[in-house]
Amino acid sequence: MRSSRRHPLLVPALLSVLVVLAARPAAADGDGDGADLDISAQVAKLYEDASVATGQYEAGRQDAEAQRGRAERAEGRLVQERQEISVLHEDLGRIVRAQYRQGGGLPYTAQILFAKDPDGLMRGQQAVRRADLAVAGAVARSRRAEGRLAVDEAKARAAWQALERRTEDLAAIKRTIEARLDEARSALQSRADASVAAGSCRGAVRLDQPRTAFTSAWVAPVETYELSAGFGSGGEHWAHRHTGQDFAVPIGTPVRAVGAGRVVKVSCGGAFGIEVVIEHPGGYYTQYAHLAAAAVDQGQRVSTGEWIGQSGTSGNSTGPHLHFEVRVTPEMGSAIDPVPWLAEHGVVV
Repeated sequence: MRSSRRHPLLVPALLSVLVVLAARPAAADGDGDGADLDISAQVAKLYEDASVATGQYEAGRQDAEAQRGRAERAEGRLVQERQEISVLHEDLGRIVRAQYRQGGGLPYTAQILFAKDPDGLMRGQQAVRRADLAVAGAVARSRRAEGRLAVDEAKARAAWQALERRTEDLAAIKRTIEARLDEARSALQSRADASVAAGSCRGAVRLDQPRTAFTSAWVAPVETYELSAGFGSGGEHWAHRHTGQDFAVPIGTPVRAVGAGRVVKVSCGGAFGIEVVIEHPGGYYTQYAHLAAAAVDQGQRVSTGEWIGQSGTSGNSTGPHLHFEVRVTPEMGSAIDPVPWLAEHGVVV
């Protein structure tokens, strides 16, 4: 059974990011470890730039939703105003019909002409004035309402047109993001596969760490994820039982140290592909496997939430995900169920 947990990405909204993405040169193959490291860093930076663009896309999408709400409210006002105009027209019709009914079928001017005495004449004149005022008032109200309706109809059309343009812009941004992310992930994973095939790590990729101060001592290993294969699961891909918890995430997703500790292993070969193992106080170890890149060196101290690598699908993996283990020794075969262990440390996944 799959479950999911969503968290917002920690990225700034920069309008110029698409220009940066379009201007950045494609990573080219080079000779030597120095060139490989430089290319890996470029790919990591491209992924971060695409994440920024994703943040901008989300901000734009929220603006578009707000614009949609304004347009829908304008449509609601138009409906109400049309109903009011219909009522005003009905009132005007009733006033005109009442003139004839009250005059015995004759217009008020005819009543004045046929008046038999001064009092009758005065009554006729007053009735004409009252009728004229009523008709004039009804006509004025109707015209004012129709004027408001015309203005609001123009505003509503402009609102929907703005929303349509914004939607088209967002679609273009989204296509650019997807294309650049595909390019970045492909390049990142191809480097990881080459490292695993060679059984040798190219060195740590230095990622710009997020400016986040965690108030808790422990966090989830990735920020946005879906849980897939759990601890103890059976399947043809494992010799015995699954020894960790899988977090389904796209290639290139930053992987975090769940707690403070020391890196005791960085490996780039075997079934786990690129992996990092961290020793934590209290005698526990955490493993992060099937990475596309490692961002730490063996012996390095790390803090809670520090980015230690990027997720991938290296080694014996059927798709992009992070394989996360909790162990009582640094080596495989000593794993315990990581989900309750994380829960004991205040992290619910």
